[in-house]
Amino acid sequence: MDRHKELTAAKLPDDLVVDILSRLEYKDFCRGKCAYKAWPAFSSDPDYCKKLPNKVTPGLLFQGRNKSAIPLVSLFQHIGEIDGILADVPHYEHLELLECCNGLVLCKYSSSYTTPGICCFVVCNPATRQWRIIPDTHSKTDDPRYVTILAFDPSWSPQFYIFNFHLEHIHGLILGTSKLEIFWSGSSTWLVDDTWDCDISVSHRSHIFLHGILYAETTGQVVLLEGLEEMSDGTLPYHWIIDMPSDSFYVGTFTHGCLGKSSGKLHYALPDDDGRSIVVWTLDEYAYGLWTWVVKCHLSMADAFGRDDFIHYDNGGEDGEGNWFWNCDLLDYRSRLGERPRFPL
Repeated sequence: MDRHKELTAAKLPDDLVVDILSRLEYKDFCRGKCAYKAWPAFSSDPDYCKKLPNKVTPGLLFQGRNKSAIPLVSLFQHIGEIDGILADVPHYEHLELLECCNGLVLCKYSSSYTTPGICCFVVCNPATRQWRIIPDTHSKTDDPRYVTILAFDPSWSPQFYIFNFHLEHIHGLILGTSKLEIFWSGSSTWLVDDTWDCDISVSHRSHIFLHGILYAETTGQVVLLEGLEEMSDGTLPYHWIIDMPSDSFYVGTFTHGCLGKSSGKLHYALPDDDGRSIVVWTLDEYAYGLWTWVVKCHLSMADAFGRDDFIHYDNGGEDGEGNWFWNCDLLDYRSRLGERPRFPL
């Protein structure tokens, strides 16, 4: 550091230095404390520490079935549970947790202050205590015929997206998707895409947002939505379908897999049909617009849980044929032990 600048900064009053440091992000503040020996002492001063940036506590947001308050359970044992993490959001006592994506939280609320039959969405950032109320879009949001997904990837865009799928519902059966409503945070309106094939049934199960593309699981397939960057011109994104790995169809009829991302690629994980490992596929593009699933690895269940015999087939059918029903007693195994399974690091 230049000697003249060092002397000038050393002459600044402490109150002014604290005011400057308070405007930094926590990571930048930690770096700035290394510039002068006196600056780290500000963090232990009871008057100054309240003004300085605080470390964001990583944790798990959850809500009970009774739609109670949404606390944050810290990942650090000495901190425990933090109540009121979203207490600054309007109608906090009526919030229902829907989705989380890369630090943003999607909630809905309804109360005596809102129009009957209308449920409002709000997107919150628990780290900064900022929130944004989303314009109303439809009524009866509590109806199971709607699947709502939040998508946010700060490495791709500072904007977030909300996808609201309307499912075709006849005589209690969900037959497909009738239309899709999309909200983009760069505007204050919803765009409506009513060109969806009624055979596509987007589920509440696994989905992921990667490189500006939404991957949402359906029955035996994954639907992709891309072209979101064109929404600033009012252009709707387009969607298309890829099949799940062909060797996952049998087990996939009995249990659900999980979509994830690693090394910038989409992955899909599902228990193997022998019950002794978890198969992980990666989605690779072998030609323009053509994709294929490639087996990435097998994760040993014995290494993760200490045993691999808690997944089995039940006999059934009219003739008592074997391999009729694929069953898993993992939860029962955990409850008998009274402890959580230990995973290798």
